[in-house]
Amino acid sequence: MPEQPPYEEEPHHGPEGPPPEDLAIAATGMGGPMDLGASEAETLERTPGGPEGTGPQEKPRSLWSDAWRDLRRNPVFIISGLVILFLVVISIWPGLITDQSPLQCDLAKRQQGSQPGHPFGFDGQGCDVYTRTVYGTRVSISVGVLATLGVALLGSVLGGLAGFYGGLNDSLLSRLTDIFFAIPVVLGGLVLLSVVTSNTIWPVVGFMVLLGWPQISRIARGSVITTKENDYVQAARALGASNSRLMLRHIAPNAVAPVIVVATIALGTYISLEATLSYLGVGLKPPRVSWGIDISAASAYIRQAPHMLLWPAGALAITVLAFIMLGDAVRDALDPKLR
Repeated sequence: MPEQPPYEEEPHHGPEGPPPEDLAIAATGMGGPMDLGASEAETLERTPGGPEGTGPQEKPRSLWSDAWRDLRRNPVFIISGLVILFLVVISIWPGLITDQSPLQCDLAKRQQGSQPGHPFGFDGQGCDVYTRTVYGTRVSISVGVLATLGVALLGSVLGGLAGFYGGLNDSLLSRLTDIFFAIPVVLGGLVLLSVVTSNTIWPVVGFMVLLGWPQISRIARGSVITTKENDYVQAARALGASNSRLMLRHIAPNAVAPVIVVATIALGTYISLEATLSYLGVGLKPPRVSWGIDISAASAYIRQAPHMLLWPAGALAITVLAFIMLGDAVRDALDPKLR
């Protein structure tokens, strides 16, 4: 006699109805295209953004929103930002903290120390060191910001185009970049600026842009090469997006973060470079007011009147340090590897 299969009793659900598992399956239809388990059904019902949910769906955060959140919690960013804000304000409106002219001098007070109304003393020409230090902020901030903007714009465009198109354009730009990297910055400034007769900041800014763009160009090139291989760029290209749309809408916004970090740190370097060139006599020249000019004039009297060198040199050091700290904070916020 063939063996009979074991008898399986039909499940009895009682008056309260079938269990939740059966309800979850029945909700989608037995044998339908999708059968949900109990845990999946509960997840679907409890999800705020689900079909039956009533709560608001959380908006995904971008790289920039995450970076801003981290920066607001970083004390280095807050301190450096406040220092830079103060420097920018007094560079635009120096009359807020001094009512004297940096060119008003009295030889009878030359090299004298601190006095009431003149906390930093007087320089070798009898000019107020405090007033000249305040007005020197305008030149340093202006040169640093303009040079950084020029370098970032030129380097990003050249590096981005080379990284996007590649081939011969990339090879030519790479060799041109190597040539400019081989030029010593200070020596190049001595040669190029020594033949300039203009006493404005534009020759100094132009020199910095001329020799500063290769660094940003290499950063932008590498970032574009990495970004253009991402899936969303390839998908946009497959959908027929033009090269200009790919660069402006998909690649540039996601490749600009390293450029911002390097440019922020380099801003402090350009400020110190302007002071160095003015110290050597090929940058700005008197009667323009610059920290480099004051440091150069005070170096001959460092033993007799050290205060002449201390204050402009200290202001220069604090400014450069503030921008470097700001750049480090921005780098930490924008680098996903450091999260």
